Amino acid sequence: MTRGKAVGLSAAFLFFGFAVSFALITFLALLLWDGAVPGPLEAATLQTAVMLPVFGIATWWFGLRAARLGPDDLRWRGGAGSALRGLVVGGVPATLVMVAAVPVAGAGWSLDGGSVGAWLATLPLLITVLLPAAFLEELIFRGVPLVLLAGRFGRPFAVIATSLLFGLVHLLNPSVTALAVGNVALAGVFLGVVFYLPGGLWIATGAHLGWNLLQAALAAPVSGLTLNIPWLDYSPGGPEWVSGGRFGPEGGVLATAVLALSVLLAARFSEGNKERFA
Repeated sequence: MTRGKAVGLSAAFLFFGFAVSFALITFLALLLWDGAVPGPLEAATLQTAVMLPVFGIATWWFGLRAARLGPDDLRWRGGAGSALRGLVVGGVPATLVMVAAVPVAGAGWSLDGGSVGAWLATLPLLITVLLPAAFLEELIFRGVPLVLLAGRFGRPFAVIATSLLFGLVHLLNPSVTALAVGNVALAGVFLGVVFYLPGGLWIATGAHLGWNLLQAALAAPVSGLTLNIPWLDYSPGGPEWVSGGRFGPEGGVLATAVLALSVLLAARFSEGNKERFA
């Protein structure tokens, strides 16, 4: 496959997926809410429910049929065990960011009058919401385009290019800042490198979920999306450029430092000696 065809198929995959998804989401939102503005959780749930099958079709059409990629090319091997390891790979950096924010930014937690039991009961709901969303974003940005571009331009170029797009699609998130978009792109680089660890798509999905779930479970906003978590309230401290503020921990320079270190560590263990990142 030529470089031009790799770029063309990647662009077609993204255009088809986003264009069809946008049309369907707009139609369903008008049908379900009749012009009213849905809450952020409802909107995110609808988005995931629509985009998963659409990008599943796009993966089949542009990846499996047009580009003749196979399951091994797309790194679909790994399964549940790899996803569980990914939870640790993503959860540890998220923990470091939030712990560091306590002494550096004055972040902290307070009890809101709820119970530990109510908090524990919320965790399965969080996983139900966040897992499909994490898998969707990995299917899009660590899927067909990354594999095709890596095959023609090398992994570093492909990871950076798809991560820039990953950051840009978060431009409309609530409370977003330029630093937050940059950090989301850096998180994309981290997940792109994790994709090349043993476990492929599944360890990357687990890492994505671990990063988001840890923040959500500790009552912090996730990419600007605030969830109602019982028992705990989180105060990010400040200044915002350090702590992330209302966007969440990934919006500050603490996240920048931790994600950059995480990229370097993950790169040391990436598969493929000829295309090792470090």
